[in-house]
This record gives sequence, C-alpha cells and structure tokens, in this order.
Amino acid sequence: MIIVGNQLPLRAHRSSDGSGGWTFSWDEDSLLLQLKDGLGEDVEVIYVGCIKEQIDLSEQDEVSQTLLETFKCVPAFIPPELFSKFYHGFCKQHLWPLFHYMLPLSPDLGGRFDRSLWQAYVSVNKIFADKVMEVISPDDDFVWVHDYHLMVLPTFLRKRFNRVKLGFFLHSPFPSSEIYRTLPIRDELLRALLNADLIGFHTFDYARHFLSCCSRMLGVSYQSKRGYIGLEYFGRTVSIKILPVGIHIGQLQSVLNLPETEAKVAELQDQFKGQIVMLGVDDMDIFKGISLKLLAMEQLLSQNPSKRGKIVLVQIANPARGRGRDVQEVQSETHATVRRINKIFGRPGYQPVVLIDTPLQFYERIAYYVIAECCLVTAVRDGMNLIPYEYIICRQGNEKLDMTLGLDPSTAKSSMLVVSEFVGCSPSLSGAIRVNPWNIDAVAEAMDSALGVSDAEKQMRHEKHYRYVSTHDVAYWARSFLQDLERACRDHMRRRCWGIGFGLGFRVVALDPNFRKLSIDHIVSAYKRTKNRAILLDYDGTIMVPGSISTSPNAEAVAILDNLCRDPKNVVFLVSGKDRDTLAEWFSSCEGLGIAAEHGYFVRPNYGVDWETCVSVPDFSWKQIAEPVMKLYTETTDGSTIETKESALVWNFQYADPDFGSCQAKELLDHLESVLANEPVSVKSGPNIVEVKPQGVNKGLVAQHQLETMHQKGMLPDFVLCIGDDRSDEDMFEVIKSAAAGPSLSPVAEVFACTVGQKPSKAKYYLDDTAEILRMLLGLAEASAQDACKASLGSQRVVINKE
Repeated sequence: MIIVGNQLPLRAHRSSDGSGGWTFSWDEDSLLLQLKDGLGEDVEVIYVGCIKEQIDLSEQDEVSQTLLETFKCVPAFIPPELFSKFYHGFCKQHLWPLFHYMLPLSPDLGGRFDRSLWQAYVSVNKIFADKVMEVISPDDDFVWVHDYHLMVLPTFLRKRFNRVKLGFFLHSPFPSSEIYRTLPIRDELLRALLNADLIGFHTFDYARHFLSCCSRMLGVSYQSKRGYIGLEYFGRTVSIKILPVGIHIGQLQSVLNLPETEAKVAELQDQFKGQIVMLGVDDMDIFKGISLKLLAMEQLLSQNPSKRGKIVLVQIANPARGRGRDVQEVQSETHATVRRINKIFGRPGYQPVVLIDTPLQFYERIAYYVIAECCLVTAVRDGMNLIPYEYIICRQGNEKLDMTLGLDPSTAKSSMLVVSEFVGCSPSLSGAIRVNPWNIDAVAEAMDSALGVSDAEKQMRHEKHYRYVSTHDVAYWARSFLQDLERACRDHMRRRCWGIGFGLGFRVVALDPNFRKLSIDHIVSAYKRTKNRAILLDYDGTIMVPGSISTSPNAEAVAILDNLCRDPKNVVFLVSGKDRDTLAEWFSSCEGLGIAAEHGYFVRPNYGVDWETCVSVPDFSWKQIAEPVMKLYTETTDGSTIETKESALVWNFQYADPDFGSCQAKELLDHLESVLANEPVSVKSGPNIVEVKPQGVNKGLVAQHQLETMHQKGMLPDFVLCIGDDRSDEDMFEVIKSAAAGPSLSPVAEVFACTVGQKPSKAKYYLDDTAEILRMLLGLAEASAQDACKASLGSQRVVINKE
C-alpha cells in the first residue's frame, strides 16, 4: 500500500551531536501513520509526501536514502517558492476557503483565481506522481491518496498505469454544486478524481454534493447497487465510500496512563475546584467558530447570574495552519472578546473564560478533556473534527484517573457534547446536542441545557458515544477502505483498457476484451465475399450527429443509403424512433430503403409499399389517460416537452434542471405505471425521456422480422450489419447475437453488431462517431458500385461472344 499525503508522518530535526545532519522520528499524531494499524501485518506500507523542514539540495539524496531504508518513506522535495504557491497559494487561498463555503467575492475573501497558482498545484502533483512511480509495482500495489492537496494526482497515475489500483479520500467538506461550480477549473478536478477507483468522504452530504457536481457538470450519473454507490465513467465503475475517520484509541489510552497526565489532572482539579468546566479545542482559524462560542458564553452568563462563579469555559486555541489577514483578525477578535467577558463577569479568583493560545503538550490537552463536564464544538464548517471522539475516550478514563478524581471505578462514566451541525462528526454522534453555531441564543441555550442534564442521562449518552467511537477507530476506517478498494479493483485485469484525451482531460476507457474497433477493410472484405446481406441502421446518433439543431439528413448520407439500396444483394432498413411521415419525406429518393418508424411500430419494406404495423393495437384510448398526466408534469417542470407520436407518447426533459428533471421523471414513471397498469402498454425511461408505447414494440422485433422474412424468401443472410448508438438499439444487437447461433442465418454468416463510441454494449464492435460510420458505409457503397460495374462489363462480354 503506497500512502500519499501532503506531509510525511515524520518529525525532522537537526542532530544534536554537532554533525549538522538530520534525525527523523515517527509523528505519532499523524493520521497517515495511525491508519497503518488497520491494514494488516501482511501489507507493506510505503509513504510518499513532503517534509515540513527545508532540506538543502546537497543533503536531499542522503536524506532520501535514509528515509527509504529506515522508514519506508519517499520524500517529495518541492522548491520553496513552488511549495509556497502550491500550499499557501492554491490550497489555502482557493481550495480550502471554497470547500468551506467561502466565495472570493472580494480580494480579501480568499483572493481571485490565479492561474499561476493553479499551474504550481499541477506541477507539485506531477512531482508526487513521479515519486509514486519510483516505488510502485502497478500489478500488485494499491495507492491511497489523501486530501485536497493532491486532487489531480489520480490523473497522472492513471495516465502512466491504466490499471493502477487507486483510492482517494477527501478529508475536507465537499461543497454544494452551487458553490463548487464557481471554480474555474471545476471540470479538471472532477475528471481527475474520477480517475480513482474509489473516492471516500466522511459524510453522505459531502458525497451527495460530489455526485451532484458530476451529474450537473459532466453529465455522469450514479447508481446504487446492493448498498454500493458507483459512477459509470467510460466503462469504468468509480465507487463512492462514505465512512467518517476514527481516532487511534491505543495512543490516547497510553497517554492517559502517563504519570504526567495524572499529575496534570490533579493540578487542574485543584485549579477549578467547585467550578464546572466546559471545554473548547479548536484551531485559530475563521471556520472554527471560536468567537461564536465566546458570544454564547457571554449570553449564558448575562441571562443566568446564578451561574457566574460556577462555570468556566476553557478555550484551547491551536495555531492556525494557514496564514494571512483573516487569521490575525480571528486572533484579535478572540482576545478582545475574552478580555470583555472576563472584565464584565470576572472577579478575584474567578475568570469565566480561560484562553490558552500557547502550544500544549498532548498529555496536558488530555488532562483538560478528563476534567471537562461538557465539550463544545461550534465550527461553522469542518470536514470531520475528531475533538469530540478524543473527549469521549478521555472521559472514559482509567482506574488511576478515577482515584485522582475521587470517583468510584464501578460508577458509569458520563460526558456531554454540544456539536455544530456543520461538522463531519455530527451525524455519528446521535447523543450530542446539535446546534446551529450562527444562532448565539440557541448555542447559549444548548450550553445551559447540557449543564442541567441529569447524571443518568449523561451516562446513557456517554455509553452510546463510547460504544461507537471505540468500535469505529482509525484502524476500522482504514481496514474498511482497503476492503472496498480491493472490491473496486477486482475486474481490472479482465478489462481491456486504453487512455484517451490530453492533459487533465485524460481518462481511461475500460471495456470487455472482446469489444473492439470495427476495421473498415475487414468489413468491406466480408461484404465483397457475401451475396445475401441485411443492413439495419439507427438514425439519430448513428447517421445523424446527436444534438444537431437540424435533424434532417445531409445529402451525402441519403446518397450513400441510396447506393446501398440499389445493390440487389442488399436489404437495407432504417430503424428509428421518429414518426413515419418525417422519415418517408426525408428518404423519398431512396426507393429501395426499408423504414421502421417509431421504434418499429410502423414498417415499410420499400417506397412503393403501404405501411404495416408490427403488433396489433386495437385502440389508443390509453393516450387519453397518459397525456393529461404528462401535461401535469410538463407544467411543473420548466424545460420539459411532450412529443406525440401515432403509437407513443414521449416526455422529454433534456432542457430541464438535471436533478429536478430526473426526480420528476422517476415520479412520472411511477405515476404512469400506476394509472396504466391495466392497459396494453409499456412505460420506459431512457436518456432524458419517459416513453409510453404499445407492449412488444422494440427495435429487436424489426431485426427479428427482417431476418425471418429473408429466410422465408430463400435468402439466407450471410452478412448482417447492425449499427446503433443508444439503449433502444441494444435490443437489435441482442436479436442478431442470438440469431448467429440459429437457423435464420447462414452457418458462415459474417455478423457485425456495431455501437457508436467506446462504451459498454451488447455489440461486439464500435466506431468512434457518425463521420466514421458514414465513411464505412461509403466503403460498402463503393464496393457495390465496383461489383455492378464488373457485372455490367461481364454482360457486355457475353453479348460480344454470342455475336
């Protein structure tokens, strides 16, 4: 397992022996190191990332060698200027604020998009990709990429190794599509993430926002199968994992057992004797809501004079990870608010707010958890926040701490949590009091009610939380992610893969090994050898470019079809969903062309014959039931339309909002199935449509009817070509596939089922686009013309010989 993160889980410092070299040790607090516990003894772990300290160019080779041999770490050395643009520039000025719902509405708020910073971000991701490539064995190894610093790394790895087993976990929030769509490089980031096999999020909300962005911006929709969510992306299934990260309980318990912790707990208990301690532990940044918490405390003391002198809020403020004016503003506001509260409500020997903004040892922080009756997390936006989890484990304590606190070890432990509903840990803490941190009154009220909860209630809530946190630790999270990654990569070796696209638009197409591009030379050769040919062609998306404003065929396409029809060895059929009058008008010059309109309901073998219906429909009274229902949905869904055909009704929502349109389509499908339950019709959904048509009508029926007709006339087909581009054409491919093994085709028949574009299909072949299809059909038409020319010359020779 190659674990890739912005920072290696190491601490570095200069040697104290005067040699001037570096000494390294594991950073026990690093999540990347802690997750190793869940991967099993048989998994070798290699880390790729940066080192916090700046290593001189002359020392880099030696440091790299030491880290690889001693720690199995591969350092990515980023030049200081490039790293500053990448981390403090793009990551902290653009991605981090935006992912926390802060739009750059003015230069002060995150700053305008700067393409040079984006280029730095891409360059650093490339350096990381090079480092991964130095150590990867692509057929055996898994790669697990962490967080928003490395969102385009999956593209570079997938480009180098098409079958790389690649997982990505986002530790920050993923914003709603309305926020995310403002990012100028929105498509590039989404496409890069979709080059992973498994994408992990802490909560369903974050995953839902990501899926919505994929749907709205890339047109890629998801499906849920047996509890797993997956996105179909060019034949690959990209899986979505929703699981909040846990904490390393063993590390916490070892610190709880330290004598220093015990001593600190005793000291704090003495310091806050006779007072109830509420605790906040946050980074000093704009999203942690420290000032909102302080204002709520001020209101609580203002409205409840009896609590003055009895309750204390201890706020531990860790240094911010970013830098800039916003951090300085948070610091100055926090200090000013604390001074004001202490001045108004403080008295000798009592400070209502204790602000600790100097670095604390880990055991000191643990001691504060142990003595706090309530923990407050009022972040306005936070990806996960593990403070409540740490607090719960510390409140469980141990026997030594029970003695220090004067508690009976047999007594059930208790804890209380007030948690913002905007943090990732909130959904998993069902016993916490959830608050909107922007509502100061509600937070003050929650703090008051948390203090007033009975001991029995506190114990029940604590027991519930402790059970969850102790079973869903960091090892469980890592183990679960690896299991899902293995499942997501199971079919890699079975699929044929190749890359398409340039730059960050690169993606891998994965298809069945038997699915291949149709060689024009090969099909023309087979065409020339055969005498009874059946050619079945779809119209929209096959002969006509999809999405064109003009839907009528061009002169070139009509001429090619006409030439194919003139060959007496050919039976050519156009099979379309369009109405019969339109098709008859467009192809009136092709007298030998068979037409199947409205997906095969109306059929005409050639120009001079009347239309027939493939199935007998006694009446269309069901339209009087279905049309009013469709009209209702058309009125309530802006951008939707109804297409009325002779045999069918189609509700089209191509130009409606994609989410609302698909939601309405599901409702309409259910509604129509309900009201038409006793009618001889089928209700089906397709790409941007819901269609009602007579039962038994599909394009497969046309293919089957045509092959049987040729067989009855003594023309056993020895060449079958069928081309289509969407789900409705799959019925034709299925019929032809099964006919190949039956009596309706010649035993040596050449069968070509061909779809448009590289995508999963029942067809065995594909051509890239409409232009290639017309080029192939032109090749067949020219072969027919040559054949006719030879036949004409042959008949002239016969006449001459007779003379």
